[in-house]
Amino acid sequence: MSAIMKASPAVSATSHEQQVLRLARTRKLLRAREVTQHGLPTIALTRLVQAGKLERVARGLYGIPGAKTSEHRSLAEVSARVPKGVVCLLSALRVHEIGTQAPFEVWIAIPQHMVTPRLDQPAIRVVRMSDAALAEGVEKRTIDGVKVPVFNAARTVVDCFRFRNKIGLDVALEALRDGWRQRKFTLDDLWRHATSGRVANVMRPYIEAITA
Repeated sequence: MSAIMKASPAVSATSHEQQVLRLARTRKLLRAREVTQHGLPTIALTRLVQAGKLERVARGLYGIPGAKTSEHRSLAEVSARVPKGVVCLLSALRVHEIGTQAPFEVWIAIPQHMVTPRLDQPAIRVVRMSDAALAEGVEKRTIDGVKVPVFNAARTVVDCFRFRNKIGLDVALEALRDGWRQRKFTLDDLWRHATSGRVANVMRPYIEAITA
């Protein structure tokens, strides 16, 4: 008789749950697809939620209950579920600590022909851009373990002028003045993005005023 014994289903399930829990502790947001990528069954997530060891943050996203999170947690949640999106405009201003805007929605730029994401939470505000525009001036910020694409400070200020009909010229002017005062960007960076975004002529008098 073979001395090798197969693990019982109960033992196997417990082992899977322990592995998923260890994975969750290494990051503040765990995606269901990451569990699958590690060769673990997603049913373990359900069992852990039922046991109160994990909480379902949003569809396909889980976290350790009571874990300390970043003030930008909502950006991480959206980025994890909309991987082609880039945090922009008012949400990007908040990340860069420029201006006084405190949006309750997550502003995110997505490809022009992409279907609008449907998220139960958090609320999102979508801006559509070309693939070339989405690739320019992007930096990655790690927020609660998720690498979140965010437009850099100069690009964000320029976008505020590009989309001034959506957010208001007063917001764009505040972002320009405050960003320049805090030295969040260089004049060269600002002009480069303004030229690329075709708002150099619109921005010229305001840029000249703050740099005079």
